[in-house]
Amino acid sequence: MRKQVSENIAYVEHPSDVLAHATGLIAQGRGFALITSVAIEGGAAREVGSLALVDDSGAMVGYLSNGCIDKDIQFHATEALQSGTKRVVRYGNGSQFLDLKLPCGGALEVLIDPAPDTEALTAAHETLVARQPATLRFERSEGAISFTYTPKMRLVLAGRGAVFRATAEVGKSAGFQIFLLSPDEDDIAATAALCEQRPVHLTSLGQGVPMAELDEHSAFLTLFHDHDWEPELLRAAVQTPTSFIGCLGSQRTHAARLDRLATLGVSATDLARVRGPIGLVPSLREAPLIALSAIAEVVSALPAGIRGV
Repeated sequence: MRKQVSENIAYVEHPSDVLAHATGLIAQGRGFALITSVAIEGGAAREVGSLALVDDSGAMVGYLSNGCIDKDIQFHATEALQSGTKRVVRYGNGSQFLDLKLPCGGALEVLIDPAPDTEALTAAHETLVARQPATLRFERSEGAISFTYTPKMRLVLAGRGAVFRATAEVGKSAGFQIFLLSPDEDDIAATAALCEQRPVHLTSLGQGVPMAELDEHSAFLTLFHDHDWEPELLRAAVQTPTSFIGCLGSQRTHAARLDRLATLGVSATDLARVRGPIGLVPSLREAPLIALSAIAEVVSALPAGIRGV
């Protein structure tokens, strides 16, 4: 059995987070090996194109399995940094490492590059920060392969109370960027630490609220029990390309909501974009479970995150 490295692994999920860490290392003049999942046969814990890196201290950010082979990948990346040699390592079926099994079956190939194109990585990071898809090209002996990465999903929540707070917490734990709007100053104070920027304080029912955060890589939920706050917010949301709009409440409440939006001039096409009642599991009462059910419905509608070319 080969000796394994002992450093902890930061289980970072999204490619943009790995690239953000990479750009930080680049700015410090530090070396790292970029690790990319380039082929998958059968089941796998991550998508093909998933990213990780191991820096010059041996620390790993990101992961390619659910813990069964990440330490070995870390070991090979550390070796690659020392030798300066790019390598492809195969696990599972057809691998030379018979002592390392993939419980999900199949096979996984990872490309380990100890000298990645730092300009390309920096450009990809900047593109994702600008909320645009970014493509990276990886050179292998059998030919180049490219993957296109989409920005991290945003979750924009408007509401107040226990469900509002719980949904913000669950969304943050699920890896969303969180943006919040609320008329309740206590809710704003309780959730501010979860946000990319300070929550917007809603002060009047007809308040015009900019929805610049709602792009095609976002979802918008209204989480009010006092539904008078919703019409102007929803009318603004349907004018954006956001991929998901959902609302808290009963079937009767949702019918009344759609009727109100129609009187405000919202078209039938846009009304069809407004989902309600939000949540995959109906008739829940506990705020954390309502939040979990709502986030599950959002996730079920998400667009693909990585596309191979």
